Amino acid sequence: MNSPHIAMYIGSLQKGGAERVMVNLAEYFFSLGWKVTFVTTYLGENEYEVKDAAWKVTEGDALRESGAKAQGSAETVFLVDNKGTALVDPHGGQEGGIARRFSALLPSEETGSRAGAFTARVRKLRGIFKELKPDLILSFSGKNNLMAILSSRGLGIPVVVSCRSDPAREYAGRAMKSAMRLLFPMAAGTVLQTKDAAEFFPESVKKKAVILPNSLNRDFISREIVRERQKTIISVGRLDDNKNQALILKAFAALAAKDGKDAGESGGGLGLTDGWSVILYGDGPSRDKLKSLSSELGIADRVFFPGAVSDVADRTADAGIFVLSSIQEGMPNALLEAMALGTACISTDCPCGGPRDLIQDKVNGLLVPSGDVPAMAKAMETLMRDPEAGRKMGDNAARVRKTHHPDEVNLRWKTYLEKVMRR
Repeated sequence: MNSPHIAMYIGSLQKGGAERVMVNLAEYFFSLGWKVTFVTTYLGENEYEVKDAAWKVTEGDALRESGAKAQGSAETVFLVDNKGTALVDPHGGQEGGIARRFSALLPSEETGSRAGAFTARVRKLRGIFKELKPDLILSFSGKNNLMAILSSRGLGIPVVVSCRSDPAREYAGRAMKSAMRLLFPMAAGTVLQTKDAAEFFPESVKKKAVILPNSLNRDFISREIVRERQKTIISVGRLDDNKNQALILKAFAALAAKDGKDAGESGGGLGLTDGWSVILYGDGPSRDKLKSLSSELGIADRVFFPGAVSDVADRTADAGIFVLSSIQEGMPNALLEAMALGTACISTDCPCGGPRDLIQDKVNGLLVPSGDVPAMAKAMETLMRDPEAGRKMGDNAARVRKTHHPDEVNLRWKTYLEKVMRR
């Protein structure tokens, strides 16, 4: 078939798991000669860099000089025309590169009522799709999937929707679940991340669903596995209640308290946790709460918060233990990447089964019940006491470099989407 045009619809390109997968896919399709257009609702505060972008984030002074409308925050804005089309900055954007359109309502398009605003958003998104005339719309996550299906009805454009976390979380509540049951059967296809996720959907959706894994970032497969590890327990991800990094702090504090008790009874000596520290990479609404908790637990001097970092592979390649502590997850990129680095990994066995699809307990990592502090502490203790067992698990974990290699996974996405477009 001729090189297709794909419209990729998501809220923003702000750093997160779903956004990273979409950016990776966009760059892959563009490298094949496909025409690629991002359709995003808004500009995120801290977005992924798109290598072949036909737009550039620019500062306020440049915006004022251009006379173009602003789309974004007060600190950074995009130069956009009155249709919301991102303009190429002569000092930045890739001419003929990956394009971008915004679907958020401009101030002049706002309405007074909630129902009116919803209708206006659907109408604007429909207008974008109608003008772009893509061969396929690929949408990621929650309400975006519903909007993509609803706004493209009758345009003759196939829509593939994808759930990027636990669908029970993405479509929680009666209204969201009812909308999903009504609209998802109208989609040309549904992409899920785990077998368990499929069980959430009615049969009419399951029969058109396919499971496609996330691919690894090449930064995590192009380096040798570090043999000598630091005494660090790390986690990578947004600091929020669902990621539940509090579980890591409580488990580590329990081991430290046990050390203190043992030292008191024996009259001194080194404890298991001596020399170990916890590093929580990422940022989010729970940052201050987690800092306070580390102080309350008496481990504040051993817990570090570097924030969101761009060089994750460099910073985490020699970590002793990686922990995913989430309450709910789809296919967690951070866990997949840690496994690729040959790190000994512990994960909660959380819905919708992503960690369970990646980890075979005690073979290439350890699984613990979600929210279980004693079980998490025991898993940490196991790896801290027996580094050799951790090395063996890490070596087995690194096999994801082959099963989730971007060449393999991207080809599966391409094959599936081409099949949908032909159909």
